[in-house]
Amino acid sequence: MKKTVFYLVIVILLSVFPSTVMASEKVPVTAEKPVTEIPTEVKTMLNRLEEIKDMDKSDLKSSERKELRKEVREIKKALKSSGRGIYISTGAIIIILLILLLL
Repeated sequence: MKKTVFYLVIVILLSVFPSTVMASEKVPVTAEKPVTEIPTEVKTMLNRLEEIKDMDKSDLKSSERKELRKEVREIKKALKSSGRGIYISTGAIIIILLILLLL
């Protein structure tokens, strides 16, 4: 009985009073963002999209408009595929969170 009370008191004291072991002062490191230049292929695609957006489409035939729409879709698809993002599914995120909680 005395041991459980003793352990309970120690746990409460350790959780209530902050520990100064990890409270050392560290100089904050400023991370500089690397300058990432847009590749020339992407620039040309973006410029073409701007040209298409600025065009006056009222005097175009319907077949020409369809071609422009197809071109815009292809450019957008190419821009999405050239992205360097990492995609994680929601199931993977849930598994990662569960593993982190268990550790």
